[in-house]
Amino acid sequence: MSGVNACPSDTIASPGMPLAAALEIHDLHASVEGREILRGVTLSVPNGEVHALMGPNGSGKSTLANVLLGNPVYEVTAGRILLLGEDITDLGPDARAARGLFLGFQHPEEIPGVSVLNFMRQAIAARRGIENYSVLEVRLEVLEWTKRLGMDGRFTERYLNEGFSGGERKRNELLQMALLQPEVAVLDETDSGLDIDALKAVADGIATIRAERPQLGIVLITHYHRILDHLAPDVVHVLVDGRIVETGGPDLARIVEAEGFDTFRSKVTCP
Repeated sequence: MSGVNACPSDTIASPGMPLAAALEIHDLHASVEGREILRGVTLSVPNGEVHALMGPNGSGKSTLANVLLGNPVYEVTAGRILLLGEDITDLGPDARAARGLFLGFQHPEEIPGVSVLNFMRQAIAARRGIENYSVLEVRLEVLEWTKRLGMDGRFTERYLNEGFSGGERKRNELLQMALLQPEVAVLDETDSGLDIDALKAVADGIATIRAERPQLGIVLITHYHRILDHLAPDVVHVLVDGRIVETGGPDLARIVEAEGFDTFRSKVTCP
């Protein structure tokens, strides 16, 4: 097993030859309603790498995703977040998204009355800084990607996530990720609620997007190893009690699966 990296001041980066970082998190502390949840998270995701973040319920995984997005419910009390070297810690969600940070939600919300196509038109226009983006251009791009992701083209005429199955919601998130062309994608429990076939389809979709954008950095948040059977990570981090307590290669996920998270909780040595 790799060495323990529990202290908030430790820099936890990808092993091997250093690459340019797409996302850097330095000693990040965050609270909600006065209760500290993140207690010094530090990690670096180089361009083109997939980093899996694993941890039990209540460990701070979804909090980290929300803090990265800039959800105002969460207060950053210390630390910095850098996207392509730019400090985005004090920016709002819209500004972060415009700069290329994407969050795939664990439970995507329904938006009745707004079609997938119209939503994508507005989102792409904001991301690319183009006013009055052509409906025809968006439709062509969307249809191309629905085909590449194995989705029915009629899907785009439906209201966003309304009546969608779990698999459809997650694949719709992938469609957004493909079209918005982010620099970093944070995928919060993308495998949640998926059966085996839907899980494989989602993992294949991520692989298709990565082939198109090999520089894309991905933070894949998950409880379980199963999605990692289809989408091999470059690095695995274990988050327990608001701190990253272990970092290693893909085999670390199997250790987590075999031994559970209590093994890692006992390794937290910082005050």
